Amino acid sequence: MTSNIAYMGGVKSLKDIDVTGKRVLIRVDFNVPMDSQFNISDDSRIRAALPTINYCIDHNACSITLVSHLGQPKGGYDERFTLRHIQKRLERLLEKKIEFIDNLETLRGENSKCSIERIFLLENIRFFEGEKKNDPAFCKELADLCDVYVNDAFGTSHRKDASTYGIADYASIKVAGFLMMREIEAFTKALEKPIRPIALVIGGSKISSKITLLTSVMEKVDKLIIGGAMSNTFLRALGYEMQESLFEEEFVETAAKVLEEAKRHKVKVYLPVDVVITDSIDHPVDVKVVPVQDVLAGFKAVDIGPATLKLFSEAIELSNTIIWNGPMGIYEINQFSKGTYKLAGAIADCYAYSIVGGGDTADAVEKAGEKENFSFISTGGGASLELLEGKILPGFEKLDRISD
Repeated sequence: MTSNIAYMGGVKSLKDIDVTGKRVLIRVDFNVPMDSQFNISDDSRIRAALPTINYCIDHNACSITLVSHLGQPKGGYDERFTLRHIQKRLERLLEKKIEFIDNLETLRGENSKCSIERIFLLENIRFFEGEKKNDPAFCKELADLCDVYVNDAFGTSHRKDASTYGIADYASIKVAGFLMMREIEAFTKALEKPIRPIALVIGGSKISSKITLLTSVMEKVDKLIIGGAMSNTFLRALGYEMQESLFEEEFVETAAKVLEEAKRHKVKVYLPVDVVITDSIDHPVDVKVVPVQDVLAGFKAVDIGPATLKLFSEAIELSNTIIWNGPMGIYEINQFSKGTYKLAGAIADCYAYSIVGGGDTADAVEKAGEKENFSFISTGGGASLELLEGKILPGFEKLDRISD
């Protein structure tokens, strides 16, 4: 049976077609963080799209239309999320003039005047009503803007939106961009052709959001390292009193079943043995380290402790492939960031093939100063999670295939 990753790896990429003289529409992911003055604080996602854009420029595409979302606007135009904030940075990185267009009618007219190296940036696609609805009429409008559709937005490839999914029903040629292919190649190396033992490091706040992942990876991994607030639910399942710590009471029984399933598959599970606790997250007065069985009344666990870090680091050091999704604590607050940052350092220092599953984890690795020391950092949090769960991502589902 073909795995989800092998299936997605079988789609055609940009290199499998000829874009010369063609109108190319590229779905990119320019959903970058900005401060209150709309200054871009991290342009990694823009940089990640450059190889695909430059390939189309270098191979004489007739025109290039870039389509992206930014944030989650509600009900049309919102100044905070206009892609005009992206235009100058994109021009600087590409060293090309970018024409910003805020409606499809104007874009359709300009796009028909074919001219080498003419690059259009369409306004935030989520300002258009048909995007989130995956409206067929809107999908067709988008497809009519191009001869070639390229999906290079891995971060939204788990969404069935018009620009990431529905457009492929109407585009005559639809392929994956280089970023999409790099993502699949990285996960193929980690899951399809791994060097064992494989350690899956899972953190974040909720077991409910990762239960499918936890149950689907048992046959693929050798070690399961669980931290973050979600570990509180597992500790509760083992009978520990977690006091005011965040945990999901309704998933305590599920956590117990996961531990049993891991035992059945001979997967070694690592849970915290000590935690950092505090009387308040927003205004901490009392912060201390205690064994997991000694969390004080009125206190909450907010990070893994030093003994846990040592335990996790030793497990990681003896692994050859490491996949990490989810921080070990509230890393956004400096007092509670040590566990996440030091674990990032431990993974970076070992000789394993290491993948970070996007989202908060990628942000934490960046802040820890370890970004360059990981084998691969995914650009998609939710997308990488669903990929690990064994799903075929919608963004790959309708693309042309090499075998066709």
